[in-house]
Amino acid sequence: MMTQAFYTGLSGIKSNQTAIDVTSNNIANISTTGFRGTNVEFSSLFEEAINSIGNSATNSIGIGTVVNSTSMMSGVGSLKLSENSTDLAIDGNGWFGVDNGNNQILYTRAGDFTFDAQGDLTTTDGMYVLGTMAGNIDGLALTQQVEETPLGEVIAQEKLRFPKSLSYPPEVTTNTKFSGSLEVSVEARNIFTASIIDSENNQNFLKLEFTKIDPQVLPGMQWNVKASSQSSDGITTYDTQNGIVEFDEKGGLTSSTLATINNNGSDVSIDFGQGFDGIISNSSGVPVTSLSDGKVGGELVGYDISKNAEVIASFTNGEQSSVGKIALFHFQNDQGLDQISSTKYSSSSNSGNPLFYKDAEGKNILGSEILNYNLEGSNVQLSQSLTELIVLQRSFDSNSKVISTADQMMQKALEMDA
Repeated sequence: MMTQAFYTGLSGIKSNQTAIDVTSNNIANISTTGFRGTNVEFSSLFEEAINSIGNSATNSIGIGTVVNSTSMMSGVGSLKLSENSTDLAIDGNGWFGVDNGNNQILYTRAGDFTFDAQGDLTTTDGMYVLGTMAGNIDGLALTQQVEETPLGEVIAQEKLRFPKSLSYPPEVTTNTKFSGSLEVSVEARNIFTASIIDSENNQNFLKLEFTKIDPQVLPGMQWNVKASSQSSDGITTYDTQNGIVEFDEKGGLTSSTLATINNNGSDVSIDFGQGFDGIISNSSGVPVTSLSDGKVGGELVGYDISKNAEVIASFTNGEQSSVGKIALFHFQNDQGLDQISSTKYSSSSNSGNPLFYKDAEGKNILGSEILNYNLEGSNVQLSQSLTELIVLQRSFDSNSKVISTADQMMQKALEMDA
């Protein structure tokens, strides 16, 4: 029995020392972004039944405890506000995927990302964040404006790399529509302008000058219209066209002979509408307005990350476009992940391969909400861990006393034998 006491004390010391080390590590990482704590699970070593009555054991005696396993704490850590849109927190299940540069994929909850000097989205320790590229960048030019990038397949996720310089190409104006009421007083002379974009990314002006035809042919009204396309400073005139617009007795437009004008190499159609849908000629006093298609090109201002993990490129012309999407990986068994460092894990046969959640239409989705301007802190509760540490330390001391007591008993027994 005294020998058994030695085994009990030694196993208790060893088990409690392991638990103390794990709990201390949890406390040491209380401020580590994305850290997930570890629980220690004990099990009893072999127990021997004593004082049995029939087939029922009334008492049992064991030889101590052993650390059976350690498990990951599954709770979400507290959220901390950040000033960077590249700082992300997962509100729910899931893991960010990162490439450590040696083609090994690791998984983390730490979303403190940044764009490096090459335009790669990386972790603070230089690992590459994985996701789906929108495929709308050709060299240093944006080829298409994309609102949302669809998430690709798991095996197709790649490093998110974006050029440091990126241009938003100009969209040439092809149509300009005018609406509103012409001033119909006797000496009326109406002048209106509209902004039009040419293929060289110049923001030019379309100028319209309406003058009443004299004499008028009743019951309607007729106007001469002179159109000219000019540079923004008014120095260069690219084209001039003349036409006639006619209205009925109520002021509704019946016809126009002015159709298009050349804007520094590209044709722009001039749309006055029909009837009362567009330009009218009566005393209603509705201001004349214009609506033109086309956009001025712009240069890259920077990249940001939106709430749904879209990487957004912003340009000097006020336009934005998605250029990629950060992936969010899931596992059948998160507890089966192998811990590589304080915040990074690798998949294993126990965790299963990474997967994506799908919506009702079978499309890949994130599966959890991603919050920008936020970071997930450690999910360790400091007060609980400190309490556990005290309990474990006392248990360690108690097992030490078991050994010292057993040693004293052994010495007494040897002395009695002598």
